[in-house]
Amino acid sequence: MIAEAKRTQIIKPANLQKLGFVPQNTIDDINAASAKIRSAQQIWQQKSFRERGTHLKKMRRFLASHGQEFAEQISRDNGKTVQDAYLTEILPGILALDYYIKHTERVLKPRSIKGSHIFSSYKSNLLQHVPFGVVGIISPWNYPFAIPFSEIIMALAAGNGVLFKGASETIMVNQVLLRVVRSGDLPHDLFIPVHMDGKTAGKAFLQSGIDKLFFTGSVGVGKILMGLASETLTPVSLELGGNDAMIVFDDAQVKRAVNGAIWAGFQNAGQSCGGVERIYVHESILDDFLNQLKTKLESLKVADSEREWADIGSLTTAKQVETVKNHIKEAISKGARIHAKGRINGEAGYFLEPTVLTNVTNDMLIMQEESFGPVVTVCSFSDEKSVIKEANDSIYGLTASVWTRNRRRGKRVATQLEAGVITINDHLMTHGMPGLPWGGFKQSGIGRTHGEFGLLEMTQPRAIVFDYLPLSKLPYWLPVSKSMYYRFVGAGMLIGGDLVTRLKGAIKLIFGISLK
Repeated sequence: MIAEAKRTQIIKPANLQKLGFVPQNTIDDINAASAKIRSAQQIWQQKSFRERGTHLKKMRRFLASHGQEFAEQISRDNGKTVQDAYLTEILPGILALDYYIKHTERVLKPRSIKGSHIFSSYKSNLLQHVPFGVVGIISPWNYPFAIPFSEIIMALAAGNGVLFKGASETIMVNQVLLRVVRSGDLPHDLFIPVHMDGKTAGKAFLQSGIDKLFFTGSVGVGKILMGLASETLTPVSLELGGNDAMIVFDDAQVKRAVNGAIWAGFQNAGQSCGGVERIYVHESILDDFLNQLKTKLESLKVADSEREWADIGSLTTAKQVETVKNHIKEAISKGARIHAKGRINGEAGYFLEPTVLTNVTNDMLIMQEESFGPVVTVCSFSDEKSVIKEANDSIYGLTASVWTRNRRRGKRVATQLEAGVITINDHLMTHGMPGLPWGGFKQSGIGRTHGEFGLLEMTQPRAIVFDYLPLSKLPYWLPVSKSMYYRFVGAGMLIGGDLVTRLKGAIKLIFGISLK
């Protein structure tokens, strides 16, 4: 099945060590894989939710037993620290398995729906959630295990088969995913991972006949895939990143807010679509916040976590390093200032100093585009209304956070922010909460994953309506007599009219007369 014509080189981002090559699949491979998955899925969807759950339980045990080993592999392949890999990739994977084992049947089991009006009172209605069939998943390199794994588990739990392509930059993590999924003893060919160039994969997936595509990545690529999917009307779910805001009010606990900014802005070297990039601090506590932020940032260790224990690891790609550098350079050229910068001690890989910028303006790239690196901006504000407007001034709307000790204020502001997930006094942890929907507003994407909404995204609703009146002809079938027509008019008047209209409608309904 594997073609040897093209190969992808494996590079450890923390020290640029070349670890070998992985062969790429061809378009013919993709087509063959899709057909095999479809055949296996026909068997899988016949299993009960509990039977599928038995397979997921095997995965849960396996992942829990090998979690530390897999975290070390993710760290080598992605550049993040080993503790980062376990806390934000492995542990969320275990939690996701636990959630879907316990809740999939409750969410997706068939259920009866009561009739909503008089004309449905003699019918019974059944709602089913039918798996799509073959689900395609294309995932990024920043969370190479956690992002695809939750989607894979949701797809399988709902009764689908999965065609999967992980990022070329973290190709070795794909082997970890394969080991975990195989530990569930699934039907052969129900889950097939493939490897090919990202520019080719989306079109190849769609042309292979998959029934739905889940993509996590950039806005530009998401728009291309949506255009390609329109040719076959293949449904898509897109998670396309963010430039997320953190609002710190004057009554916030400053130390907690600073620690939260360090976590949400610099975890995974800032390569988190739901991380903090723009920080807005009330003018009365700005100096205190900036001073504490500078002290905290400069105390962090940035290093290759396989060589020594570190707080922040490397970025994953050379391209991302250049993007972040260019954003910082452009901002400084327009008047931004470096308030604080961490230090890197002689590392050879894709490392960048964690940086805090002040004196920024909305015309800078760093304020409008997703930097996706270890850099945050800090601005001051004076009133609630203005900061909400500033926070919403973005094409993105994935996550945001509000920092205040006033719960009423926190909720009030949160309900006005244009983002899919808002946290109060925390940030960048909701992707690890499997019961909540994950996704954003505006150009942060379309659709939702995780939780009940994620399971529903993996299925299509089917309604089955059974009429139990023992009649040879129903009232609305042709031909419709005049008296029956007046009765229908009367029913409409009775349902929707004022008091006088309803009285007239009742007479029409009972006697089948015009009554003009």
